[in-house]
Amino acid sequence: MQRIFAIAGLTWKAAFRFKLFLVLAVLLLVAVVGLPLLIKDDGTARGFTQIILTYTLSVITGLLGLSTLWLACGTLARDIEECQMQVVATKPIARWQIWIGKWIGLMSLNAVLLVLAGGFVFGLLQWRAGKLPAAEQKILREQVLVARGSAKEASNASVIEQETERILQERLKSSAVEKVDVPEVRKQISEQVKAVQQLVPPSYQRIWEIDLGFAKNYLHGKPLQLRVKFNSAQKSASGTFQTLWQVGVPDKTKFWRTDYPMSLAPDTFHEFEIPADLFDENGKLTIMLVNPPQNGTALLFPLDEGMEVLYPEGGFALNFARGLGIIFCWLALLAALGLMAASFLSFPVAAFFSLALLIVGLSSSTLGESVESGSVAAGNEETGVAGHSVVDIILIPAFKGLLTILRIIENFSPVEALSSGRSITWGELGQAFAQIVLLTGGVFAVAGIVFFNRRELATAQGTQ
Repeated sequence: MQRIFAIAGLTWKAAFRFKLFLVLAVLLLVAVVGLPLLIKDDGTARGFTQIILTYTLSVITGLLGLSTLWLACGTLARDIEECQMQVVATKPIARWQIWIGKWIGLMSLNAVLLVLAGGFVFGLLQWRAGKLPAAEQKILREQVLVARGSAKEASNASVIEQETERILQERLKSSAVEKVDVPEVRKQISEQVKAVQQLVPPSYQRIWEIDLGFAKNYLHGKPLQLRVKFNSAQKSASGTFQTLWQVGVPDKTKFWRTDYPMSLAPDTFHEFEIPADLFDENGKLTIMLVNPPQNGTALLFPLDEGMEVLYPEGGFALNFARGLGIIFCWLALLAALGLMAASFLSFPVAAFFSLALLIVGLSSSTLGESVESGSVAAGNEETGVAGHSVVDIILIPAFKGLLTILRIIENFSPVEALSSGRSITWGELGQAFAQIVLLTGGVFAVAGIVFFNRRELATAQGTQ
């Protein structure tokens, strides 16, 4: 370990030699202090605080991520190109120790910068919150500066799939459908089946039964929040629609309902508080929406985000620290990627290669659309004919494999969770560490060490 830490110390010296540490510290300070002065919000304390969290943490992640890639590529590739690595390699130290030492040096540098930046953000939020009126502080402490768990209606994906398959088979028996068009027909049928469960016509109602699970044991006496979102096919003159809500089951649990219609805008999330103890002894919360006839149009509540119950689960400080922990896991992956590229490429090529892989990773939605359609070529929207390309036989399987890897690591978004007051559990942090650092980062590390062990340093010197 002494040899590894010695290499880590040399990595710190390289960062100061490149003046990277000082430049990053200044940029992070400007991001934390300057952004709140430039950004615009909706005029509420809650909106301003959410924007501060979203923008500052996103900029911090972006700055540290790009600098990590750049330094990871430079600290190893330049040491080889400038013949410094040839001197180190003659010492009694294994190449895998050099590689690990570089990675530890980068991550210790990131840890210091991330703690400093995170501390500034946390202090700024607490300072701004302390200067607000008591009513605004209450909103922040309950909806943003808090760790809230969530519960949704149980997934009925299997029911939708079964119904879709049944209707598809009936259609195939009654009418001829080209084999190449079957996936598109299946998709259309699936959307129709979902629409039946999502649409609430005028004068109709929609009921959600949400199981709070183990959380019911510590939620007695605590108010909950409902987070709802809906879409509408038509626009209203006022831009909003009337909704009536009731929670609980009369004569079985405590009961609450709106005395007057609640005016809500479509295509946006709304949160409102409901009284405590409206769930039954099994932790089941029954929620009913009524779409009044005066709306004159159906309201569509998406299955994945139409209704969510939020409940208090912990404090903001520890939740914020866990969020920074997940960001640290992403930085560890980028450091491994950059070092892996620098293990067998020159500095400019390694930087280009790393950025290219990063861009591909950020384009997972585009890759998913290509895999879903079965082709990289665009289809004809007017005729509904799917596109086809001669390279599909190679690219589509490759995209599927890449998406499998990306889906292992892409579902960790601490910035979004923190800005909406969501709880980041220790289990999620542990899962992020296992999947991002150990699994994916470990693959890059093993590949990088193998490439570095096989690289001829004298040959690299001779090419300069």
